[in-house]
Amino acid sequence: MTEIAQLVATIKRELKAQGMTYHDVARALSLSEPSVKRLFSSERFTVERLVQISQFLGFTLSEILQESSSSVPQVSTLTENQEAQLVSNSKLLLVAVCAFNHWSVSDIVASYQMSKAECLKRLLVLDRMGVIALLPGDRIRLRIARDFDWLPSGPIRQFFRREGLSDFLVGRFDQPNETLEFTHGMLTEAALSQLQLELRRLRSKFAALHKECASAPLNQKRGTGLLLASQEWEPTAFQQLRRAPVA
Repeated sequence: MTEIAQLVATIKRELKAQGMTYHDVARALSLSEPSVKRLFSSERFTVERLVQISQFLGFTLSEILQESSSSVPQVSTLTENQEAQLVSNSKLLLVAVCAFNHWSVSDIVASYQMSKAECLKRLLVLDRMGVIALLPGDRIRLRIARDFDWLPSGPIRQFFRREGLSDFLVGRFDQPNETLEFTHGMLTEAALSQLQLELRRLRSKFAALHKECASAPLNQKRGTGLLLASQEWEPTAFQQLRRAPVA
């Protein structure tokens, strides 16, 4: 749904909520009812008309636009087929990751071997998926929720385990802003639940910091990977030394 269509849908919803009809709008705007119907059908509103209708509904134009924006459902996950589509095309996946990290079209084209036309082609795919809105002037608006995540065992995570994990861990982790921590212990079920809660909090904090940095210039930001993992685990070398269970 385009932004103007979303705005018109919001206005219609407010009219219905307030018990108003096209006849009431026509009277308020000094128009005929057929003219109002054509206006809503064509979705060709001037700014002046939008201001008038907003005021008729008891809103400012800014408020009705904000109401329209907040009513757009945000995407929390993709389908398995959509994730598979992303990993099947390296340029599409690249553009998706850049868009999710608030890169502009010019940022992407300046940094990677990709023409503007190629970039826009991939952005249109993402627009159809519903994860972004490609706006006039090649602006990108994200439609993903703050808690957006990839499917637990979906194509993206499989791709990361297959191609990204070893690449991520090959680093030395010896720079001032890098760290690699590993620890092992024996935990009860209650302690494990508490650990999982802390890991979720850390992930949420990372997402909040990412959002705070969105407006900063690209040259002031660094691509940062955070790997969180926890599982019941014993090294294979230790397992091989275990005694066989007593029958």
